Amino acid sequence: MKIGSVIIDPPVACGPMAGVTDLPFRRLVREAGCGLTVTEMVSAKALCYGSAKTEVLLRTDPDEHPVSVQMFGSDPDILAETARKLEEYPFDLIDLNMGCPVPKVTGNGEGSALLKDPKRAGEIFRAVAGAVKKPVTVKIRAGWDASSVNAPEIAKIAEDAGIAAVAVHGRTRAQFYTGSADWEVIRRVKEAVHIPVFGNGDVRDGASALAMLRETGCDGVMVARAARGNPWIFTEIAAVLRGEPVPPRPSAQEITEMILRHARMQCEFYGEKQGILQMRKHVGWYTAGLPHSSVLRRYVSQTETLDGLRSLLEWFLQLESDPEEKAPVQESKEPAPAAMHP
Repeated sequence: MKIGSVIIDPPVACGPMAGVTDLPFRRLVREAGCGLTVTEMVSAKALCYGSAKTEVLLRTDPDEHPVSVQMFGSDPDILAETARKLEEYPFDLIDLNMGCPVPKVTGNGEGSALLKDPKRAGEIFRAVAGAVKKPVTVKIRAGWDASSVNAPEIAKIAEDAGIAAVAVHGRTRAQFYTGSADWEVIRRVKEAVHIPVFGNGDVRDGASALAMLRETGCDGVMVARAARGNPWIFTEIAAVLRGEPVPPRPSAQEITEMILRHARMQCEFYGEKQGILQMRKHVGWYTAGLPHSSVLRRYVSQTETLDGLRSLLEWFLQLESDPEEKAPVQESKEPAPAAMHP
């Protein structure tokens, strides 16, 4: 798959997720076989005003390419100016968010609310695509609600305005993340445009990724929520697309090793306290469905140290053979790496 001069191999992207797709997470999914990573979405206004928090979201790794940065907003001029700033960063692609469904974003006329205003969407496409040399892409939803499914129309407007690729989530904004994704809409988008199309929605494993490609004709698949606590999904999809057998699922031992590695990376990035706080949700995703995982999550919610998390993971593995094993007393035995400041 190729967007402009950017080659994406395998044609699988990890979709942007607020509070999830930070640099440590992206490094892990890249190593697992993801072809394109995307940052958490960045506010165009915040970047223009020099927000320190926004700058943290823009950090990348030299080995991460290709990587895309996603921004959101509703003012064409501010978005164009932000795109010019972002072009100075080592991103390969610049992505526009027109799919976020959360009220605090749509309430400002941003995210998926722009699907209700094709004219404004077109103005944004032209302004941003005309402001930079790097390829500009957009992520959209099927439409605002069931009565206004207009993804093919929006995608065509985007193509005509110079957008280089489009990702389509097959749910409307009204659905949020409930119900089933409509792959037929993705097929219609692909038929409406000549630029590359990513299909997104209900891709949970290698088989569903292959099915989406075959049923919609899309050029690549985008995985988001199914990747939380599961970087191995990219290994599986890449294998299936190559025609290879599905790799075995990771063991409890491998999962805990990945959690600990992820935690170390979080501590290096944010500092120990914030890094472990960030890991609490990840631990829940990694261990979902495993025996005794609810007990582990309860104890993890009380720890603030890397050493404490390590002890809990060791205890968690012992529960399989001895369910009566008591959780360790939480105390820090060694310092975690210092935070890496941008």
